[in-house]
Amino acid sequence: MDVKKQFDLIKRGAVEIISEKDLLDKLDKSHKENKPLKIKAGFDPSAPDIHLGHAVLLRKLRHFQDAGHIVYFLIGDFTGRIGDPTGQSVMRRQLTKAEVMENAKTYEKQVFKILDKSKTQIVFNSQWFDRMSLADIVKLTSHSTVAQMLARADFKDRFEKKTDISILEFMYPLLQGYDSVRLEADVEIGGTDQKFNLLKGRELQKDFHQEPQVVLMMPLLVGTDGVNKMSKSLNNYIGISEPVKDIFGKVMSISDDLMYNYYELLTNDDLKKIKEMHPMEAKKNLAKQIVRQYHGDQAALEASSGFEKTFQKRDPFTGLEATSLTVNTSDGLLLINFLSNIQTYQIVPLSEERSKSEIRRLITQGAITVNEKKITDIDYKLEPNKEQCITIGKRDFIKVMLKLK
Repeated sequence: MDVKKQFDLIKRGAVEIISEKDLLDKLDKSHKENKPLKIKAGFDPSAPDIHLGHAVLLRKLRHFQDAGHIVYFLIGDFTGRIGDPTGQSVMRRQLTKAEVMENAKTYEKQVFKILDKSKTQIVFNSQWFDRMSLADIVKLTSHSTVAQMLARADFKDRFEKKTDISILEFMYPLLQGYDSVRLEADVEIGGTDQKFNLLKGRELQKDFHQEPQVVLMMPLLVGTDGVNKMSKSLNNYIGISEPVKDIFGKVMSISDDLMYNYYELLTNDDLKKIKEMHPMEAKKNLAKQIVRQYHGDQAALEASSGFEKTFQKRDPFTGLEATSLTVNTSDGLLLINFLSNIQTYQIVPLSEERSKSEIRRLITQGAITVNEKKITDIDYKLEPNKEQCITIGKRDFIKVMLKLK
């Protein structure tokens, strides 16, 4: 793969690269010397069940592998005993060595659903930290200051709130950075919440007379609640080892806007083409793709078929002819006006007659759809000269084509 293709593949979905020029230079040198880059990503073994949030990073690692580079999948078995405080409001519980190693085994069973085993080195940072003396650790602390640590957002917030911060937690960024020194990493990948720690690796490599690593940050995948970072503790996650019907159903539950974000971060599909698809078909395609990635083609077909049988009733609009109507002015295209006067059109027998205030309430509650899209804007206008399928609540549906006089 030539350097430009590598760069375009690697850049997809990335929030920030420090720096793009350094990355291009490293890719160019690697290409000319036919020597793969060392790509590092660290994983905290405190929660080993991999979900789609982790898959964002793992897929980016796979992009590097597809471009010919070697991934160092670093399991922080030593630092896991400390507890990564990143983004936390309190100090994390420290794990025992037995807990860390058990979780690490679970990681190893799952990562090769995404990564190429032949281009992956699994390493544990206890390999070097367990052998370091107290003098070595004290010397490592000289590479940072308290002021620098307090510049980190979560530490700064806790300090201002007078919440305890242990010296042990101050050590974590230094230890993560030292991992990069020991691996002589060319690139380190992490989430945007890891920026401070990732940059610490660059600084330490300079101190140890190494070429600083490129830092590539990926966005934090929003969970199924559409608000928070995907997290097992918030129960808004989609685990890659979950039953396929659960994976499929959870993907189908996300919003249309979030769906396009998932496409960008979890697939290689052309977003422009995806946005030309009907949202429902696009979402089913996404769900099938995700199941296929982790459980195979047959599982994807079975999950899709099972979902349709269980949740998708027969389309009430199938075989229904659209009723053509003429409205006097563009105000007649207003959904709220049209639906509140629908009895006069005598299109289909409705279960009940609804006032304008009732229609307004249904719209604001998202109980009315046009072509399967929830409408929440009370000023929404129907499109003229186009067939539109409208559902009202759970019982009523109409298919119309409006024309302006």
